[in-house]
Amino acid sequence: MKQPPGVILAGGLASRMGGGDKGLLPLGRTTLLGHVIDRLAPQVAGLALNANGDPARFATLGLPVLADSIDGYAGPLAGVLAGLDRAAEQGDEMIVTAAADTPFFPADLVPRLLMAAEGMQHPLVLAATPDPVRGKVRHPTFGLWPVALRDDLRAALHDGLRKVVLWTDRHGGREALFPVAGFDPFFNVNTPEDLKRAEGLL
Repeated sequence: MKQPPGVILAGGLASRMGGGDKGLLPLGRTTLLGHVIDRLAPQVAGLALNANGDPARFATLGLPVLADSIDGYAGPLAGVLAGLDRAAEQGDEMIVTAAADTPFFPADLVPRLLMAAEGMQHPLVLAATPDPVRGKVRHPTFGLWPVALRDDLRAALHDGLRKVVLWTDRHGGREALFPVAGFDPFFNVNTPEDLKRAEGLL
């Protein structure tokens, strides 16, 4: 499989952080979003950002900004759909997504997702990490998504579906299991306390 394009999901409301663009918060020498871009860019064939509102606030990043086509902040699946629609226009068969508030995700995210998708008619894979209680935890904003299912996803969103794993399970989605060494690499910054923790982890 060839390298897919990447889409960074930044379309949420950041309500636990007091609103605004969480990805633009400073972290070390750059921003949360800067760390995500640095990690994802070498793994994908081009990057775009899913965000709503005025795209000019991201102008310095030099990335295409894709707004949700589903009204009402429909969650990460709406961002996935925006990425799939753009990929379809460009002739791509799949996309990879990452969250804008998760600065330490694995540097081998994309190769592992692609490996897990081998043999699938429609490559649909979510990242997961082991969990001592639940066995594993899926990370629904980190995944490999097939353009071929975009109209099915659009219909599901219009029908009110919001939970990522309900849709991926419906289509036989798989998981790519990532090791945890010290802390979960998919740790995401939701609160000011999380941001302090991220500063300590840098």
